[in-house]
Amino acid sequence: MRSLQELATQIGETLLAQGHLLALAESCTGGLAAASITDLAGSSAWFDSSVVVYSNQAKQDLLKVPVETLAQYGAVSEPVAIAMAKGLLTQGRCQISASVTGIAGPSGGSAEKPVGTVCFAWAHQDGRVMSTTQHFSGNRQQVREQSVRALFEGILQLLATY
Repeated sequence: MRSLQELATQIGETLLAQGHLLALAESCTGGLAAASITDLAGSSAWFDSSVVVYSNQAKQDLLKVPVETLAQYGAVSEPVAIAMAKGLLTQGRCQISASVTGIAGPSGGSAEKPVGTVCFAWAHQDGRVMSTTQHFSGNRQQVREQSVRALFEGILQLLATY
């Protein structure tokens, strides 16, 4: 299994080759994805920005996630992840965006959305959007690390279509 640094390196190489910039919106990972990227020297050539939007209010204020979407689906949902990713595309100069929102635990889960439920979205400025929900196990840090891995793998999947 490749490390987060190896995945981030591959993302960077691909973005540079394609002339794209990446932006991230993180909730449950709290900036772990951005930290993994900015650990790489030269990442400023392909990484534009990151926003940690932990509260619903921050999702609304910073990414323009509609209050109706949050009320109808909850913060941990693919519609909210999609709105987060789309919101990023209007914020800066990125062509690719990715978002993650979930329940890292150890509390906060429910029967419908247990701890380890994490929703992702990836968007391109051309309008293409992908999303998925995954269920991870382990402690809080393990869920967060698995979430970053899945986020990075999704970025690579989106980039492979160009």
